Amino acid sequence: MARSERPVLEVRDLTRRFDGLAAVDGFSFSVWPGTVHGLIGPNGAGKTTTFNVISGFCRPTSGCVIYSGQDVSGWKTSALAAAGLIRTFQGTTLFQEFTVLDNVRIGCHGIARAAFAARVLGRDKDIERRASRRAWEILEFFGLERLAGELASNLPHGHQRTLGLAIAVAAEPKLLLLDEPFTGMNPEETQKLMNLVREIRAEREITIMLVEHDMQAVMGLCDVITVMNFGQFLTEGKPEEIRTHPAVIEAYLGTDAHAA
Repeated sequence: MARSERPVLEVRDLTRRFDGLAAVDGFSFSVWPGTVHGLIGPNGAGKTTTFNVISGFCRPTSGCVIYSGQDVSGWKTSALAAAGLIRTFQGTTLFQEFTVLDNVRIGCHGIARAAFAARVLGRDKDIERRASRRAWEILEFFGLERLAGELASNLPHGHQRTLGLAIAVAAEPKLLLLDEPFTGMNPEETQKLMNLVREIRAEREITIMLVEHDMQAVMGLCDVITVMNFGQFLTEGKPEEIRTHPAVIEAYLGTDAHAA
């Protein structure tokens, strides 16, 4: 894969303190366009805090986040989403009493908001139809079209996780941050979602960064893996390099071999 001249995301000397304690301490790494990039580390390493800073849920104490060449440190999540930086969450965030189709329509953000306003005010039916067409296209891509009329609350766990990913893709991300996307999935569900992530990267040209505890999924999906420990950069490399790296093995010593 040819590397572009500029990373889509750069985290530079990032520090985030809570009550004087550094959850992230001088941490730096880059994510390149067109890759699936993993961020792993033992429990408490600072992965979630790093994701929270990148995605605008908390401000850095120092350092900066560069997205598409622009310093976005401290930007609101809404501004980042409008710029194409979208994040999913460890717990599936759905409108449980809405249908699968309407959940994806909401994921269309500006298009969907205009469509719902048009419905309430009784005008601009074309906008509403365009939003619905896009939502159906997303459902078909994810294999959820037969469930379009089901309430999100009625879906089994694997389908709820897939729907959460569909909502994120509907927002047209350039960089998609996946926060433990395989949590609670059985091996068959995990494999199906892994295949979808590969298709999202390949067919929709979306760069993907993920934090994940399932090391088999991480090793099977990622082009590059960054490892952090105690809030700091530990090492980085391809999956085959990370799997056998002495510092990574030492960091995980005593933990489940399938956990990150």
